[in-house]
Amino acid sequence: MQIDKVKLTAKDILEKEFKTAMRGYKPEDVDKFLDVVIKDYEILQQEIEELQQENARLKKQLEEAVRRPSVQQPSAGTTNFDILKRLSNLEKHVFGSKLYD
Repeated sequence: MQIDKVKLTAKDILEKEFKTAMRGYKPEDVDKFLDVVIKDYEILQQEIEELQQENARLKKQLEEAVRRPSVQQPSAGTTNFDILKRLSNLEKHVFGSKLYD
């Protein structure tokens, strides 16, 4: 929902006047219903503002994270190769030439 497409504000709803007709609705019922609509509308408006603030904050965090130089992590292939090489050397040291006989 885009805020610029919203046509009514809580104040617009509150100040809306309806003409009375011979067999129309009870003004008290309409007023009670509009009071509920106004409260819901205000809650939605507040939530939209909070979400927009959070969205702006998260975008700022993302921009900062992108600008920060990242620490290079060793690739998984290199790390696995190093581990296998160390394991092989350890086996040679512990078992000696018996392992390869």
